[in-house]
Amino acid sequence: MSEDKIIDGKAFAAGLRGRVAEKVAALKAAKGVTPGLAVVLVGEDPASQVYVRNKAKQTVECGMESFEHRLSPETSQEELLALVETLNADARVHGILVQLPLPKQIDANAVINAITPAKDVDGFHVVNAGRLMTGAGKPMVPCTPLGCLMLLKDRLGDLSGKNAVVVGRSNIVGKPMAQLLLDANATVTIAHSRTADLPGVCRQADILVAAVGRPEMVKGDWVKPGATVIDVGINRIETPEGKGKLVGDVAFEEAVQVAGAITPVPGGVGPMTIACLLANCATAAYRAAGLEDPEL
Repeated sequence: MSEDKIIDGKAFAAGLRGRVAEKVAALKAAKGVTPGLAVVLVGEDPASQVYVRNKAKQTVECGMESFEHRLSPETSQEELLALVETLNADARVHGILVQLPLPKQIDANAVINAITPAKDVDGFHVVNAGRLMTGAGKPMVPCTPLGCLMLLKDRLGDLSGKNAVVVGRSNIVGKPMAQLLLDANATVTIAHSRTADLPGVCRQADILVAAVGRPEMVKGDWVKPGATVIDVGINRIETPEGKGKLVGDVAFEEAVQVAGAITPVPGGVGPMTIACLLANCATAAYRAAGLEDPEL
């Protein structure tokens, strides 16, 4: 396996966090403003607790303020919405992230859409989704697709005319990823579980983005020789030895033999998600201060 095939998301994310820190320091110097990120965790989901801890650590490392709100699993929707309204009104808070999944008594869409769009650093609010789709105004772009786009542009440069296939149609990754690729002048197909001849569709792709949440579903013979493969999946599977390991939605050992470039799991797209969250928070703070978006 040639190492130059591997797209190192961990290294790119570290560079992005460094650039965010520089922009945060510049904002403090110019306007006396420190970007603030509020993260709300409801319940005790172990994976969510790890994500929140990592987000808080990296937020502080970039020179931003971190506001954590940990609520009990029994928290009502009304209580959570009241907290969101308080954070909307807090001038120290430039970004609000409510960690998903939420307990079953809470409607996630109602909570997401209660966040003021300017502070919706996850980019999930219907206004931000609409802005991304129509090109009207400046949206907050969902973090994972934004990170994928950065990795693609870093590896390939201009994406114009590339044939891109996005496998997965979620509001969090698949749909915004397709829109970002369209905006970059790629020709885009959104494929999914009911796509006829899914392997054949994937084999047409110069850029193949897998975001379905199914371990190693995309096989090596689904990949066009020389294609760039972005694996968004993070799935824990049991090994024959009884130990768990992380794998993506792409059968990496097969695909790396065929692809021109590929993201590994872990160490590919994953680190980019938090780095882009921090970038979005810095952008939100610049906008709140009446400044142009920072170049990151």
